[in-house]
Amino acid sequence: MLLSRADLIHAGYTRRSIQAAVRTGILLHVRRDCYLPGGTDDAIVRAVRVGGRLTCLSLLAAMGVFVLENRRLHVHVHPNSARLRDASDRRKPRDRTSGSDTVLHWLPLCEGVGASSVVSLVDAAVHAVRCQPPRAAVATLDSLLNKRLLTPGQVSEVFAALPARYAPLEPLVDARAESGTETLVRLIARSLGCEIRIQVVFEGIGRVDLLLDGWLVVECDSREFHSDWRQQVRDRERDLALAARGYCTLRITAAMILYQPDAVLTALRAVLSSRPRG
Repeated sequence: MLLSRADLIHAGYTRRSIQAAVRTGILLHVRRDCYLPGGTDDAIVRAVRVGGRLTCLSLLAAMGVFVLENRRLHVHVHPNSARLRDASDRRKPRDRTSGSDTVLHWLPLCEGVGASSVVSLVDAAVHAVRCQPPRAAVATLDSLLNKRLLTPGQVSEVFAALPARYAPLEPLVDARAESGTETLVRLIARSLGCEIRIQVVFEGIGRVDLLLDGWLVVECDSREFHSDWRQQVRDRERDLALAARGYCTLRITAAMILYQPDAVLTALRAVLSSRPRG
């Protein structure tokens, strides 16, 4: 929550007690007449220091929502904002046009933020769709729905706030996807025109991520690094049980899905073409 000196005075602080609270870390003085509670997430502090609020990939990643990649600080600022500063130094003015590790979002917000130091999730989603490739944007929206951070109605609000060129993405959003990597593979498979079933349950075996053309099970690792050996043994046991029922299993690591999508597409095309449809 953003606090001004007037807010603090109204809450019973004095000039000296404000200074003491800043010295002890109870309050953070991030820019002129702008304070945050001690312990506030660093990304939020940096966003407020710039002169705005945390948004887009930075906010969503901090909440555990899938984003393709985020190495920059995403900040929403008012269209008429002036005296923007560098995220690392509250005293250093920032040129609007200079290169930086900060991405500024200037568009008006869909929802008011009041004294919040972050934008609403609807607005963060709007920004995230514009900041990512189409498949990643769908994966982010899937993640927001699956985690019940947005409702289907709010996703419709997101698309209503976006330019018309993004409208074809809305029918692709599916709340059943349990990981961003699963969404990415589902969309790759869709480009091949195959039949896709999501989160299919096999009695005595469990649930699988995707079933393509009724016979190819695709499991998508949601982690960039390999799981422990016990989990790998359980996975192989599931693969064997599926094979006994006539299903083929293809396991794809998160790193392959995220960084080698063309190789994933090639592999899926080759495997699916090895068995005639029907």
